Amino acid sequence: MEKLVSIIIPTYNSADFIADTLASVQQQTYPNWEVILVDDGSTDATLAIAQHIAQTDHRIRIFKNPTNSGTGVTRNNALHHCQGNYIAFLDADDLWKPNKLERQLQFMQEQQQPFTFSFYECIDEAGNPLHKLVEAPKNLSYRQLFFCNYVGNLTGIYDADFFGKIAISSIRKRQDWMLWLTILKKLKSAKPVPESLAYYRIRNNSLSASKVALLQHNFAVYRQFHRYNFVVALFIMLGFLFTQLVVKPRYIKNVVTV
Repeated sequence: MEKLVSIIIPTYNSADFIADTLASVQQQTYPNWEVILVDDGSTDATLAIAQHIAQTDHRIRIFKNPTNSGTGVTRNNALHHCQGNYIAFLDADDLWKPNKLERQLQFMQEQQQPFTFSFYECIDEAGNPLHKLVEAPKNLSYRQLFFCNYVGNLTGIYDADFFGKIAISSIRKRQDWMLWLTILKKLKSAKPVPESLAYYRIRNNSLSASKVALLQHNFAVYRQFHRYNFVVALFIMLGFLFTQLVVKPRYIKNVVTV
């Protein structure tokens, strides 16, 4: 029997996108999955839309936080309900290509990798292609990940039979980076599937659209997760900035959509 994949989807006011996100999961060529969707106190129709879709697909399980608690707490709450052999992540406004799970699980088994991720493409808020392909180092080391999060959250999958369920930080931002760092501390390195398997939506009010907020949240990772003092964290941020401005752009390619 094919192994079960648990897909964690936190939601908050994503009514414009959640139906398409869930449809991209339902269209997977790999059928043995469950969605664990936890709503973090949405004030729009997000929860109602998700519940309506779940009525016709028993693989989609819906939960909600008693109060708005942030993405970290929401993902961790979802983790408690996961029953799968693999844990995958997808945000409520991103999309998977139909062969995402099948291709990635095949790669994990062939390469004997308990954790993988993949390349992905960028779309705008309306779903139009931005003609950007985001790649990653072909053998990602902990040191590389320390200075830059090369792992797109929408592409990450880890083997829960190998690692167990890995607790997710309650910090509101950058929990995915901290999760990958925790994994790479054990593995030392990881290989991406060398192809695009997902679409990352850049929203006008997203963290990715705010460079100042990005710096603040990354600085918080060095202070709170790595527990460096202020001066050391500030020094490390110079390495982070160099990586962001000089190294990471080498992994972003212009693509032409046919």
